[in-house]
Amino acid sequence: MSTSVLDMSVSLDGYIADPDDFLGGDDGERLHKWADADGESGGLAAVAVQFQDEWTAAGAVLVGRRTAELMDHWGGDHGGLPIFVPSHRPPGPAARWGYPLVTYVLDGIESAMAQAKAAAGEKDVQVRGAYTAQRALEAGVLDEIQVHQIPVLLGAGRRLFDVLPSQIELEILRVIDTPEATHIRYRVRR
Repeated sequence: MSTSVLDMSVSLDGYIADPDDFLGGDDGERLHKWADADGESGGLAAVAVQFQDEWTAAGAVLVGRRTAELMDHWGGDHGGLPIFVPSHRPPGPAARWGYPLVTYVLDGIESAMAQAKAAAGEKDVQVRGAYTAQRALEAGVLDEIQVHQIPVLLGAGRRLFDVLPSQIELEILRVIDTPEATHIRYRVRR
């Protein structure tokens, strides 16, 4: 059975982007520098490759509309994976006619996750976007959370877990500590 996994980089103070939707820091990519697959950031190549292998082994992507539109739906192709976007309104023209692997789901997060899991088969569903992750937790359809905690304090911006319906218990599955990030994978307890 497929597992849904939120996978996000986050600052120590809980932000996934600065107030202007940049990913932290002056160059807008501070929160993703740890994933330098060339090994220029202190020999992280093996760790970056491990996570890249996990991402490419997924079977589908579930992403919030805001994130999908900010990324222009990854040009309609998230590494060849089908993209499911839970939304309250129909997609714009690019997603409607130009991107055949993008499916807007208008009948709730539960339906969107069910469709993504069906498309993924036995593979993971990668979840993207803070709002979507919060709604998936609220609906009980998010199975795991993987955060790449970056040793930086952004001080403001968009929080990963800004509004939750209640306390949510997690079980630590794995911790990988590197100088550039601490990578923690949790299972959501039900």
